[in-house]
Amino acid sequence: MLTPLRHSLYIAAACVAAMAVTSCGGKKEPKQPTMAKIACDESFEYIMEQEINVYEYIYPKEDVLAYYVPENQAVDSIMAMGSVKGAVITRPLTDEEVSYLRSHKKVVHQQKIAVDALALIVNPANPVEILSKKDIAEILSGDVTRWDQVEPCKLGEIDVIFDHQGSSTVKYMRDSVMNGRQFGAHVSAVKSNPDVFKAVASNKNAIGIIGVSWVSSDLSDRQKSVEELAQAVEKSDTTALEFNTNVKVLKIRGNNEVTAYKPYQAYIFDGSYPLYRSVYMVSTSPGGTVSHRFYSFVTGFQGQKIIQMTGILPATVRPRMVQVE
Repeated sequence: MLTPLRHSLYIAAACVAAMAVTSCGGKKEPKQPTMAKIACDESFEYIMEQEINVYEYIYPKEDVLAYYVPENQAVDSIMAMGSVKGAVITRPLTDEEVSYLRSHKKVVHQQKIAVDALALIVNPANPVEILSKKDIAEILSGDVTRWDQVEPCKLGEIDVIFDHQGSSTVKYMRDSVMNGRQFGAHVSAVKSNPDVFKAVASNKNAIGIIGVSWVSSDLSDRQKSVEELAQAVEKSDTTALEFNTNVKVLKIRGNNEVTAYKPYQAYIFDGSYPLYRSVYMVSTSPGGTVSHRFYSFVTGFQGQKIIQMTGILPATVRPRMVQVE
């Protein structure tokens, strides 16, 4: 069972998370009673903003306020049992967490909504095209510190850039690629995923690790009005085939594999691309509430089509398999 002290820590963490997001220029909290509040792993900010925009377009009398925070704060926020009743994270709640919430008369709904790939991006001037998982582990640990140790070239020291030191991306790479080893001294974190993108685009020696939705060049969707996006959800059946050209997305191969792959939806779907993780949505709101309706929207057909359009793999809408490089 979770102790009263742990419960207090959850409440404190939720308050800090909400304050931090508000102070960083997030949505101002409106006064309407028809509002859902969710805490979302900041890696999925772009995806969740698309979900919210379309949902509020379809249901104009309802509002969804999202706090984009490190994953541990998102979990703490929903465990605090305050006004935040939804979370988007890279793991389901544990049996202990579910039991704790239910012991306080809370309903718990959770469902896998997507499979996200982590893209490794470099400057277009970097000649490297392929890395293995072993190469990545050696770079992250500091066993390999220069680009000419990877491939003959004139580049210098490798600068590894993450989105945030407490992010789920950092946790995934440490746990799944490095098997718990420590990062080398040349690994650093900025403040957000767009900052990773900017750093790599301006630094020939940088390599960034970022959620694939941030580099999907289905960036035409980002220029659409909410009305156009809502209409596209109803008819789009395409798979994202290109990435933003301001950076280069590397091909990755598993340690025992010969062929390397880019993080296209088709290769995430069949498991060929080796760097992927599941994404879950959690709701503690009963049926009939805005929070639960938004949860049903994201996990339903329309929400899944929106996820597909961002470049990652939806959990229930399968991509159309096409020929990609």
